[in-house]
Amino acid sequence: MTDTPAAPRTAQPGNAEPGNAEPDNAEAQAGSPARSDSSPKQGRSRATRRRLLETTIRCLATHGWEVSTVGFIAAEAGISRGAVQHHYRTREALILGALEFMFDERAALLDALPEPTGTGPERVHTVVAGLVETIGGELFRAALQVWTAAAADPELRAAVLPLERHFARGVHERAVRLLGVDDADPEIRALIQATLDLARGLALADVLTDDSRRRARVVHAWSAQLTDAFERISAYSRDT
Repeated sequence: MTDTPAAPRTAQPGNAEPGNAEPDNAEAQAGSPARSDSSPKQGRSRATRRRLLETTIRCLATHGWEVSTVGFIAAEAGISRGAVQHHYRTREALILGALEFMFDERAALLDALPEPTGTGPERVHTVVAGLVETIGGELFRAALQVWTAAAADPELRAAVLPLERHFARGVHERAVRLLGVDDADPEIRALIQATLDLARGLALADVLTDDSRRRARVVHAWSAQLTDAFERISAYSRDT
């Protein structure tokens, strides 16, 4: 997933919320009433937006694409339809905003994975298991609904693909850091991509049934294969 298209974006740290511009520096320094009045509003706006996006993700994951209309999501969030449209004028804009928020949340979960302390097989298994668990779950089920709809809607697909590429690059970079490898080597890069594809496949297998026992066996087996491959590549590099 890459950069978002022209659809509305969720707020970035340090930026004002759309439609809730921060007062200029002069007002801020002067401590004007405008500052004190607007800050609580912005806080409420951010909280409302977050609740709306979290509800959208939950609705997509639980009820699916067709049911997750603006009216349904608004009712589930306890927000009026007009308030929803104040933040997102169309359903597509809301869904894209939720998708971007979803990817940010998944990236944050990956960033929150503890730095592996072991070496060799222990480190690799810890990282692979963490990637698999983080990529799956409710966020994956919600994204799956959007991907399925985008497959049949060229305009939605064109908007979703950049987000997907951006997220995929971020996950790859985090996997490289956690595994402590150098993906300048084409074989290592391919192995990391295979690991992420495996994580998505296992997340898909878990959509209909609890696949945790089989998933644990697959993660263990793949971690062993990955460790062997990394050691072989490292030994070859030292000998050449």
